[in-house]
Amino acid sequence: MMPNVSRTQQLCLIGICWLSGIASCMLFLQYFTPKCSTYLIPPHKPEIKSVNISNSIPKPETPSKEETKEETKEEKPILLLWVWPENYRFDFSDCKKFYNIDGCHFTDDRKLYNQADAVLIFHKAIRWDLSNLPPSPRPAFQRWIWFHVESPTNTHKIPGLENLFNLTLSYRRDADISVKYWLTVNKTPNTDFVIPKKDKLVCWFVSNNDPSTGVNTRMKYFNELKKYINVNIFGRMAGSHLKSEDYYPTLASCKFYLSFENSVHRDYITEKVNGPLSVGTVPVVLGPPRQNYEDFFPPNSFIHIDDFPNPQALANRLLQLDKDDEAYRRFFDWKKHVTATPHLVIQNQEFIIYICHACEYIGRHKEYKVAHDIYQWWFS
Repeated sequence: MMPNVSRTQQLCLIGICWLSGIASCMLFLQYFTPKCSTYLIPPHKPEIKSVNISNSIPKPETPSKEETKEETKEEKPILLLWVWPENYRFDFSDCKKFYNIDGCHFTDDRKLYNQADAVLIFHKAIRWDLSNLPPSPRPAFQRWIWFHVESPTNTHKIPGLENLFNLTLSYRRDADISVKYWLTVNKTPNTDFVIPKKDKLVCWFVSNNDPSTGVNTRMKYFNELKKYINVNIFGRMAGSHLKSEDYYPTLASCKFYLSFENSVHRDYITEKVNGPLSVGTVPVVLGPPRQNYEDFFPPNSFIHIDDFPNPQALANRLLQLDKDDEAYRRFFDWKKHVTATPHLVIQNQEFIIYICHACEYIGRHKEYKVAHDIYQWWFS
């Protein structure tokens, strides 16, 4: 039986017991509740699981080196040679061999016509009725190249070609693909050049004396010149044939060489000048005006017939230079900083330089072009 306690005391006792109970519960929970490390999961950041998405996306197969090389090869533009010029055939690898040109896939396989990026068409091989031209309509992406290296005097005007081509390939500087036997400038002076031993004064390699090809001008001049100076002639016109392996040695043995073009036209300056320059012989030129020659060659590297009033005056100057070694040597001062590269002389190699540079052009140029009225341009 509880002792007599006042009502106030009972309430106080009940309050104390209630507070004690709450405190005991809090201690119990604090002791038995597991603690989470703040070093593993910061309380202010949610836990994020990383996902490797590369495992869920299939990886493309890496092509082998052989496949990559083959793909690059296929990406080269295709140049289709429609007709071999004069049927002079050569190995397609010659472009790489002689000119380090390998920018296109070169072929003469007409089955690739619809895939060809460009078709090279030799003007002299085109029939008058155009029946041997590539088929029409041609692919929209395809370019036709008019390939012609003769002078206007020796150009047949075949009807129907006026507005048919996209590009022109020629010796002319204003052609889309202009091919010349360019000289190269050297930074380092060349001190190794020695004038070859000479046992001939004037030489001329000539086979064409057909009046229809425009040779009358040079033949008239030559017939007058030979009255005053001896000229050593080689070739069919002399009734002899100079072998290709003898071309450069014979040329180097001459002090002067008659670089007479068959006809006189702007930019029509052929290998007849490049050849003697490359071996240390002074060319005597007949062709376009001296200024046109100086666009391509040093002014003191050649003699122009226009520098003299007549063939006799030219002959006298050549005879004088034959006796003046110092004056003759000055014709080669340009060789200290400029180099002439020998051209190919085997007959079937005549057109290689043009065809290879067409390959280089289409490998670098993708822009659209049209050759408007090639005859108006060519004969202007």
